[in-house]
Amino acid sequence: MIETGLAGRVVIVTGAAAGIGQATAQRFLVEGCRVACWDVTDGGGGGDCMRQKVDVTDASRVEAALGEVMSKWGRIDVLVNNAGILRDGLLVKQKDGVVTAMSDEAFDAVLNVNLRGVFVCTRAVVPRMIAGGGGVILNATSVVGLYGNFGQTNYVASKAGVIGMTKTWARELGRHNIRVNAVAPGLIATDILKSMPEGTLAAMSQHTPLRRLGKPEEIANAYVWLASEAASFVTGAVLSVDGGLVPGT
Repeated sequence: MIETGLAGRVVIVTGAAAGIGQATAQRFLVEGCRVACWDVTDGGGGGDCMRQKVDVTDASRVEAALGEVMSKWGRIDVLVNNAGILRDGLLVKQKDGVVTAMSDEAFDAVLNVNLRGVFVCTRAVVPRMIAGGGGVILNATSVVGLYGNFGQTNYVASKAGVIGMTKTWARELGRHNIRVNAVAPGLIATDILKSMPEGTLAAMSQHTPLRRLGKPEEIANAYVWLASEAASFVTGAVLSVDGGLVPGT
């Protein structure tokens, strides 16, 4: 195994209760990190894993949770902004003479979690990283944030926004020895996809040159590499982990 230099680092992973977030938290634990797992579910944990109930859109709760992490471990080295939601739908749909449209609520909900949540958590963590001499911020975007996707106006907007913030923060925070990168997953076999009909999943897989869905662990590996000393000169990058997928082709 490649030496990552991550042993003893303090890592926060948002949306850590399931899927990619859960796999990412577990992967950092394997590397010997101390991991704070944030999600909207109840807390728990122990030892090198602290589970906290955190709504990433709630700035006061984020600050309180950070205070708990600092009290326990004294520093924050890595933030993985993984939390996200979906509320898919066409911008405008017309069927049988009836016109419907994406609601304000659906648009705002996705932007609030997927974009504002990344802003809130990063804004809170950066002063602690500066005081600690540096750190790494890793943001979850998506291949659809690069290419667009049918029926995902809100989700695409949020993920494209994350890419913009990633590149901006890389410029602003490099002077403080803080690296900022994003990971853009393709079709990953999480619970959301597993609930789809088998035929639909098979058809989706055929859009990927590798002819399969990705695994949450493969995204977790990308996060660990970007956080490691092996990527010490990488900042402002968007790493696609997608099996070669280009949506809509």
